[in-house]
Amino acid sequence: MDFKTGGQQVILRLVEAYGFSTRQMLCDHLGVSKSTLATRFMRDIFPAEWVIQCALETGASLQWIATGDGDKFENLQTDIIKLSKKKLINSKLFDSSYLLFDKAFLPTNFNEICIVEDGGVLYLSESKFESVQDGKWVVDFNDKISVREITVLPSERVRVETGKSPFECSINEMKYVYQVIGIFKFNGGSK
Repeated sequence: MDFKTGGQQVILRLVEAYGFSTRQMLCDHLGVSKSTLATRFMRDIFPAEWVIQCALETGASLQWIATGDGDKFENLQTDIIKLSKKKLINSKLFDSSYLLFDKAFLPTNFNEICIVEDGGVLYLSESKFESVQDGKWVVDFNDKISVREITVLPSERVRVETGKSPFECSINEMKYVYQVIGIFKFNGGSK
């Protein structure tokens, strides 16, 4: 295997393995500049460190990423689920690829689950729920999306924790986008 060439096809497979739609999304995820990726792509330089990172993060076959041979997810087991990921940026939700997740961390009776990333925290979130209950929610209030602690009050009202000055409003004044059912932090473990 020649590790001095083949970069273009490998980079295209990296984009595919992560589920990104553009190479810019790959740049953002890897934390590299567009020019760095463009240089490797145009000069056909094999990105070994990106290949390893991708295999570890996505579960994609190292052989498939590096050579294009074999199945993309040959070692994917049935206890792994692919969850779509959304990123909260400037009070808006954006699609941001997906994460492979062990079903052991999920409740047994989940419906439609995704991951919402906000400020280094991953919120395991469910979009189908029967009613608003006390807890963390991804809410849309005045066309601004955020993660908030909600407390249900009598008379169809809720208390919304904002960190600075909590407020109360009618339960119907905001849209409840997702109910948070789990929280995972990048630094400092999970809870």
